[in-house]
Amino acid sequence: QVQFVESGGGLVQPGGSLRLSCEVSGIVFRIYSMGWYRQAPGKQRELVAGITHIGNTNYANSVKGRFTISRDNAKNTLYLQMNSLNVEDTAVYYCNPTGGSPGWGQGTQVTVFS
Repeated sequence: QVQFVESGGGLVQPGGSLRLSCEVSGIVFRIYSMGWYRQAPGKQRELVAGITHIGNTNYANSVKGRFTISRDNAKNTLYLQMNSLNVEDTAVYYCNPTGGSPGWGQGTQVTVFS
């Protein structure tokens, strides 16, 4: 059974930083391209950062230069370092393979308030 356990979210002021983690089980993590997604209230879920199984990365324009995605295949864990946060980054953040999977985790809430 595939599981995604996201953590690291919280409350932060504009300009602040957070580091999200996602522990993955039930799949051979190291062979999957993975992504961080977010869903803000009233909006569709969107992909904000992706990383291939060999470490190539890509980012949505809205987070480019501020967010960094990384992975530790030995720990089956995906990370998202978020810097220079702004109120538009407020959302629930999820991790998932970029090619899709049968389920989603509960996500971790990120709230940027001024």
